[in-house]
Amino acid sequence: MTGAVLWDLDGTLVDSEKKHWLSWRDTMAREGISLTRDRFLATFGLRNDAIVPCWLPPGASSDQIRRVGETKEALYRRLVRHDGLEPLPGAAEWVRRLQEQGWQQAIASSAPRENVEVVLEVLGLIDRFQAIVSAEDVTAGKPDPQVFLTAAARLGVPVSRCIVVEDAAAGVEAAQRGGMASIGVSRNGSRLKADLAVSSLGELPADAFERLLDSRGSTAQRRIQL
Repeated sequence: MTGAVLWDLDGTLVDSEKKHWLSWRDTMAREGISLTRDRFLATFGLRNDAIVPCWLPPGASSDQIRRVGETKEALYRRLVRHDGLEPLPGAAEWVRRLQEQGWQQAIASSAPRENVEVVLEVLGLIDRFQAIVSAEDVTAGKPDPQVFLTAAARLGVPVSRCIVVEDAAAGVEAAQRGGMASIGVSRNGSRLKADLAVSSLGELPADAFERLLDSRGSTAQRRIQL
């Protein structure tokens, strides 16, 4: 049985940081709030319902929080459609190769579904995935494993046969808490505590995914025997 690969989106498949920064900066400016890049980076990758209350004045209503988040995401999608996006090195090649090898694949992201679909359409990869799990599908963000467990369930693949590809420590932790193997992609030099850590997906050997699942299976077998 071939396994499944569960992909994070932002920072893993595509470098979308600049467009997220610009859309958040301009959205908050409309609210009369000057957002610094450092404050943006401190929350990048979190769900909007966790981000927006940190930036609005105390006592902001749930309607205001939702409105600000929706305004930002609409602006982000316009930027993506207008300017385009490029996949990170090795990302598109791996998605295509894994599909050809019979792996199932899913997006497991904290982003809204509409964002995910727009990005995949721009990249020309939307038909490569059998499932998409987005912010609307879960109630808890990473490092809670809910997004990955939901993706595995939708693919019908046991967690022991799933590999998560992530660029953030919270995502790697979520994979571990969900009982899944992980590949960490860190372009800034930080060492992620994944089963396999690289600075680019282009560094992975051709049999990286098969070897990772085989090694975990061998380890599990030894533990059973012990």
